[in-house]
Amino acid sequence: MSDEEKLRGKTVVITGASSGLGRGAAWKLSEAGANVVIAARRGRVLDELVERISSAGGVAVAVETDVSDPDDIARLAAAALNRFGRIDVWVNNVGIGALGSFWDVPIEDHARVIDVNIKGLMYGAHAALRQFRSQGAGILINVGSVESDVPLAYQSSYAASKAAVLTFGRCLTEELRLAGQEDRIRVGTIMPWAVDTPFWTHAANYTGHTLRMATMEDPVPVVDAIVAACIDPQQEHRVGMKAHVGGLANRVMPDVADRMSAKVADAESQKGATVPPTTGAIYQPIDAGATVEGGIRERMQREDDARRAS
Repeated sequence: MSDEEKLRGKTVVITGASSGLGRGAAWKLSEAGANVVIAARRGRVLDELVERISSAGGVAVAVETDVSDPDDIARLAAAALNRFGRIDVWVNNVGIGALGSFWDVPIEDHARVIDVNIKGLMYGAHAALRQFRSQGAGILINVGSVESDVPLAYQSSYAASKAAVLTFGRCLTEELRLAGQEDRIRVGTIMPWAVDTPFWTHAANYTGHTLRMATMEDPVPVVDAIVAACIDPQQEHRVGMKAHVGGLANRVMPDVADRMSAKVADAESQKGATVPPTTGAIYQPIDAGATVEGGIRERMQREDDARRAS
């Protein structure tokens, strides 16, 4: 049976689906014949995506959702069950950032990152696993980061949250094993390097410069990894060579890996154009950035060209 045949008719809930990896995964899963239930705070953007999917022959339902609100997560799960009768896969594509030196970022912004990236992800996992245990099967996919392994300077609360995602997923796997359900209910964590998505446009920014990262990855391989995990999840799926090398370096020489990653983050943070502090979209959604790719690499190239010219 082909992967497309395995996905056809499956119901997949995807959070963070208005842009970036979630949007890309929703589109590819709908192309494969899955029923996608897409969630994010920007209801209008979700409705537009549902219209596109429907026009292409796919099946999609939009549910405006703030993952940090457990009542919203309960409504999301109920909407999926009311429409399709079951949930086969739940993709916890959850991730906001507040970047800058830890002490320069307001503590309420750090708290918001934790509320969304950890608590929001746990709310989704709780709803999904209760349903999976009730129906006897299911796949939970948590989107982590290379920072689940290797923390980057100026991203302290984000790095902490993504380290928690990896540990949380491993713990769930062991609890399912103890319950005798590890073969029917599976948990996977996707761990990419920095990806060119609107994340960098939506993040709170206290670095003094536009946000950027060296050798940023294209989102397509990560989207493909999420789709593949809807069939066969891996407990830890590092996407791309840089994520694999970072994970290996962290295991072999963690102090050296931390220092090297800090130097890279520091060097990149100085190259962007000067900008004032902003909370980005971490509290309220913004119109900018409703695509899969963020255009960050193109902007970085323009900044580099301008710097060289000057």
